[in-house]
Amino acid sequence: MKKAMIIGCGRWGSFICWYMNKVGLKTTLYGRETSSKFQEFKEKRTNGTVILDEKVELTSDLSKTKEQDIIVVSVNSQGFRRVLEELAPYGLQHKIFILNMKGIEISTGKRLSQVAEEFLEPSNELAVWLGPGHPLEFVNGIPNCMVIDSKDEKTKEKLIERLSSPLIRFYYGEDLIGNEIGAAYKNVIGIAAGMLDGMKLSSLKGALMSRGCREVARLIYALGGNELSAYGLCHLGDYEATVFSKLSNNRRFGESFIKKEAFDKLAEGYYTTKALRKMGKEKKVDLPINEAVYQILYEKEDPKRMLTELFSRSLKGEFYL
Repeated sequence: MKKAMIIGCGRWGSFICWYMNKVGLKTTLYGRETSSKFQEFKEKRTNGTVILDEKVELTSDLSKTKEQDIIVVSVNSQGFRRVLEELAPYGLQHKIFILNMKGIEISTGKRLSQVAEEFLEPSNELAVWLGPGHPLEFVNGIPNCMVIDSKDEKTKEKLIERLSSPLIRFYYGEDLIGNEIGAAYKNVIGIAAGMLDGMKLSSLKGALMSRGCREVARLIYALGGNELSAYGLCHLGDYEATVFSKLSNNRRFGESFIKKEAFDKLAEGYYTTKALRKMGKEKKVDLPINEAVYQILYEKEDPKRMLTELFSRSLKGEFYL
């Protein structure tokens, strides 16, 4: 593994490019010519958070994926299928694909690794890179722990061995279903946390975290995963970065929504709550936090009423199934 292309020049994609260059891979960052973020890198080599080394190649030519050993995709989860469709004509084989996204496809209800499997060939390897942290903290030398998961043990082993550093300690994922669902779900919890902040009810975030873990654990179990994954790095372990941090887009979006302030950053939880609602109904799993967030965002229900009702639901045991 010597060469890697990162598709997506947002804050995570650009950070992954910066990081892979830092650990010794020859990196290429792909962006569309119509992207203002990509143009910013072409003009300044920085987006204000990461500064890309001059050795990092910038390209808007997807055919360059044929030269790579690793292809990392870090785009809006609802645009992932389109990226795969654009890659299909290049007949990519013997590549490692890493998904650095946290979401669920609304139209199909599929996890992103399942979407990728529709397009990838048997010679390809597939992994997900998930977990806590913010690019701004990483580039300032603040370390964190993350997870790489895959159906293939050898893929996990070689990626973790190649990508680990003092800045990021990678753990071996043991439950692809649980890690993907937990990572996506924590963004919805982040939005709910921001709403509580916006209503000056931040003291309820402890209850939100506790109930959120039980909620996602029930769904993971119903989908065939290990419910303990809800308490791992991809969900509970990411709460500090999502529920409390000022750098969390999902938390900031929730707070801005309550305050009726404009917010122009990507908040994946907005889309995820719609996909999770559909998934919960299909699996007959009670998802009250997700339902409250959905009702507020999509049905324009009153946030204060919905969140008050959420925390005053009928009495039951704390760990009910």
